[in-house]
Amino acid sequence: MLQCGLLGEKLMHSYSPLIHKELGNYYYDLFEVEQDQLAHFMRTTPFHGLNVTIPYKQLLFDYCDQLSPAAQAIGSVNTVVRKGDGRLYGENTDAAGFLQLLKIGNIEVKNKKVLVLGSGGSSLTVCYVLKEQGALETVVVSRSGEHNYNNLDKHHDSQVIVNTTPVGMYPNNGSSPVCLQKFKNLEGVVDLIYNPDKTALLLEAEKLAISNIGGLPMLVAQAAAASEIFIGRSVSPKKIDDITAKIRKETQNIILIGMPGSGKTTVGLALAEITGRKLIDTDQEIVSQVGKSIPAIFERDGEAEFRKYETDIIKKVGAQSGVIITTGGGCVTVPENYAALRQNGIILFLDRHLALLDRTGRPLSVGDLKQMYEQRRPLYEKFADLDITNDQAVEKVAKKVLEAFYEAINY
Repeated sequence: MLQCGLLGEKLMHSYSPLIHKELGNYYYDLFEVEQDQLAHFMRTTPFHGLNVTIPYKQLLFDYCDQLSPAAQAIGSVNTVVRKGDGRLYGENTDAAGFLQLLKIGNIEVKNKKVLVLGSGGSSLTVCYVLKEQGALETVVVSRSGEHNYNNLDKHHDSQVIVNTTPVGMYPNNGSSPVCLQKFKNLEGVVDLIYNPDKTALLLEAEKLAISNIGGLPMLVAQAAAASEIFIGRSVSPKKIDDITAKIRKETQNIILIGMPGSGKTTVGLALAEITGRKLIDTDQEIVSQVGKSIPAIFERDGEAEFRKYETDIIKKVGAQSGVIITTGGGCVTVPENYAALRQNGIILFLDRHLALLDRTGRPLSVGDLKQMYEQRRPLYEKFADLDITNDQAVEKVAKKVLEAFYEAINY
């Protein structure tokens, strides 16, 4: 069987093996290689085909004996194949992937000023495609170049922004390379990062009602093009769409919010049984971290301190992929929790009649629940993608949640 894989420096959370498993009958491994070991790897590893990611797209260009016209024009490769005679052939399938991303996101670049963040191998590819698509002006921003983050004010008239940097990528979730509010003419934002699904940059664009798209469809499209080179068999557009949907279903988190005692943990346990996913309960994580029960934390530290513990936990668990997260009833009272939860998941508001809420061991449930519900319901609805009424047996509600989750993913 053919030996293929992904070459990069840090690949701790790559989706590429999941994608290539769906594309062809070949081994696909992750090759984490330090830069000082790159030459040794290329000399000694008996690979048939490689995908190439940060920081080797430009370095591998010089290892290739033959280059495709696109790779030659771009000056970087993201796919390398060893021919029968041992020579290395370099291609850049990122170009096709990025073009597909623009189409899916309905991001128009023709006759537009486009700001490209980053000057690495991915930036070269993006600039090549933008030129091919008729962008009016393309400005590349780097840390120390002519156009840098200290003189961005010269480019606040940009109409499209493309992020090719790793800023905001797992595990450094929550960071953003720029503030979008200053770009008054902005029509579209593209982030090549695919983990998290929605970076801080994309979440800001969403908040400002600006068209935006993340990098997963590009990742799948370029992988399909690479697979065609590996095994010489074409991949249909439908196959690419199906794989993208499958990856989303496997990697997006199912997140339950709602009033204290609304059944989030119980439904979460049922979902874990159905799906085989790991269940993470943020209240239980807080208890484990602090070493005290929730009532004891409230009594000793007060609600404000509890909310700090809660936000820290939500930031950590929200960065994970493919899990079920059940939250405390008051997490929605802290606005910054939204981004941490939304970045990798679908948020579902589990609503239940007040008379059925369990008050046991819940410090804030001893008071007027009706008043609490009236205060919090708008916050639950603001956070949630969907509302689910918890008015049936646990298994039925869990299946209802799962169906809603899949519908949201497909949408």
